Amino acid sequence: MAALTRPPRRGLFRHGVAGLATAGATAGGQFALVLVVTRSLSPQAAGAFFTATSVCLMLAGIVRLDTGNGLVHALARNHCVCGASGERRLVRGVLAPVAALAAVTGAGVAVAAGPLAGLTGVPGGVWVVLAAALPFVALSDVLICATRGLGTMRPTLLLAGAVQPLGQLALVTAAVLAGAPPSVLAAAWALPSVTAALLAAVRLRRLGPYELGDVGAFWRHTAPRSVAAAVQAVFQRLDVVIVALLAGPAAAAVYTAATRFKVLGQLAGQGLAQAAQARLVRALAGGDLDTARALYRTTTTWLVVLTWPLWLGYAALAPWLLPLFGPAYAGGAAIALVLSATMMVATACGMVDVVLVAGGRTAASLANVTTAIAVTIVLDVLLVPTCGALGAALGWSGGVIVKNVLPLVQVSRRYGLRPFGLGRGTGTALADSPTAENRHGAGKAAS
Repeated sequence: MAALTRPPRRGLFRHGVAGLATAGATAGGQFALVLVVTRSLSPQAAGAFFTATSVCLMLAGIVRLDTGNGLVHALARNHCVCGASGERRLVRGVLAPVAALAAVTGAGVAVAAGPLAGLTGVPGGVWVVLAAALPFVALSDVLICATRGLGTMRPTLLLAGAVQPLGQLALVTAAVLAGAPPSVLAAAWALPSVTAALLAAVRLRRLGPYELGDVGAFWRHTAPRSVAAAVQAVFQRLDVVIVALLAGPAAAAVYTAATRFKVLGQLAGQGLAQAAQARLVRALAGGDLDTARALYRTTTTWLVVLTWPLWLGYAALAPWLLPLFGPAYAGGAAIALVLSATMMVATACGMVDVVLVAGGRTAASLANVTTAIAVTIVLDVLLVPTCGALGAALGWSGGVIVKNVLPLVQVSRRYGLRPFGLGRGTGTALADSPTAENRHGAGKAAS
């Protein structure tokens, strides 16, 4: 119980290692899954599988309403102010809307399975299976985030880092080897999310009975970000769907394979964000800009050190790496160059949107992501019909650059934070830190 009711005495380093371990396991599992699918299925069948799972993940990201990040923000702040009783009121009060919206959306997908099959080339049975799994795919992330907001990384490491990615890899591989139909492949992909959601819910029950309280403050903070998260979910997955619609499932499979390496860099950033997000919230809420500055610079340095060698290596070795997915995927080297250059720019900006949201600037984050997806859609519509998968990569690149540069300017002007440079407190960001209560009080005293 203690691990869930008070923040542990851990520094960014320990949580960062846990976050990066989670990211590494997830990235490895996803990459291996793509390798299994592309090596075992035809490009058309593989593209249909990637299209369907991308739509499922996109819808799950929309119906979550960003309640996962909202819970991390709220629970981290409540540790300083309200204690455990405030946590009980918050957690359950945000799960019901997500579950209801996911169920309604899943029902809509099931009803529209026939038209979706005609539009995308994905069999209708696949859409029915993913529709049933959608609430669990959405809630698993929210429930895991809630445990992280209470100061523990263990459920994230176990569930997001092992149960989901490794379970998907094992079950999909078994289904492929057994020659299972597409609907069974979809079920194999979805089942680990069901397991993760149930296990995370059991973990949260250790808090005791949940009470519905006044969650108005929670939704006032989260509502603008809910829209932004929905747009972000579309931004992350829409490119695969657009390629499938405009250039066919086979081109979508090539695009997915060539851009799969971006998951490595994105999940490295996600792992660091999981470790630092609650600390950033407390630092910015307490006016402790020195700590916020140190956290931002330290995580940006880690991102660059960990990912730039990957992107440089991928750009150089892509002509030899891509044929690993099969002979049909050897022509994606140009996509790899676009991907590598774009991700180097993005990682140099650091987890800048996390900083913006941690400071409560959710409306600005919404405007940034909306602008980025508008740029992506315009470029995709213009380029995909003539350039195929490469056009989608260029459209995605334009959106990513906009999505990172806009908040970089905003946090610099608002808080004076820069992604690089040594400042007071940089070293202590990696050390074991005092409890959240003490940091909060120190931050207020300093301000």
